[in-house]
Amino acid sequence: MQRFGIDIGGTGIKGAPVDIARGELAEPRWRILTPQPATPEAMAGPVADLVKHFGWQGPVGAAFPAVIKNGVARSAANVDQAWIGTDVSAALSTATGCPVTVLNDADAAGVAEMTYGVGRDARGLVILCTLGTGIGSAMFLNGELVPNTELGHLEIDGVDAELRASDAARDREGLSWSHYSRRLDRYLQTLEKLFSPDLFIIGGGASKKSEKFLPRLNLQTQTIPAALLNNAGIVGAALAAVPATGAPGDDSPPPPGADGFHDQEVRLAGAPA
Repeated sequence: MQRFGIDIGGTGIKGAPVDIARGELAEPRWRILTPQPATPEAMAGPVADLVKHFGWQGPVGAAFPAVIKNGVARSAANVDQAWIGTDVSAALSTATGCPVTVLNDADAAGVAEMTYGVGRDARGLVILCTLGTGIGSAMFLNGELVPNTELGHLEIDGVDAELRASDAARDREGLSWSHYSRRLDRYLQTLEKLFSPDLFIIGGGASKKSEKFLPRLNLQTQTIPAALLNNAGIVGAALAAVPATGAPGDDSPPPPGADGFHDQEVRLAGAPA
């Protein structure tokens, strides 16, 4: 059974069909640079091109860098502010000609990691942080998603945390891994004090280099790299695609462990039940 997932970020838009029985990409992902400025009008074409590249005609799930309420963006992180108040689901459905379900990008990555990855059997409070263009967050209590947390925008010393501790900030400022680790440590220690989590999962682009910074962190909370790495957003978005049976003509049930996340994501994103 396949569904199509798109992960929309501040620097790139990537997508692929996903085998949701295994939680793996069914074909190599295709990536398009995010247009600048990343307005609704400018991004419609690249998203449509991405879907056409695979000849996909069924339901699509899209991970988007914003607070998403009933398919509408209530913030705009690393995309143009014109997205605020825009019905992202409707805009992308019009652009692609496919029904599109939209959810927060970090929530999508978290759903994938909790369904197929290192969070699958985790209980208690789990926080996944995606380190990329910004810092995304997904929070789960005993496997249930608490949506739209956006903890990368916590102010630390009067500055948005993601401006100092994202992977893009490390690259932009040419930070050594030692220096970057201290910044990330400060951020994660702040989350520890606020939420007392049982597990941190580190995803996003930086997760591919986790051996360079995870051993340098001084945290009380167990902290591990994500298993799905930078494909988690695509996989989680695909899980949110409707209808629940996946692509047209596919009557297979959702994979084990995916039901609760899928049903919740569809409800939170305002897609049809």
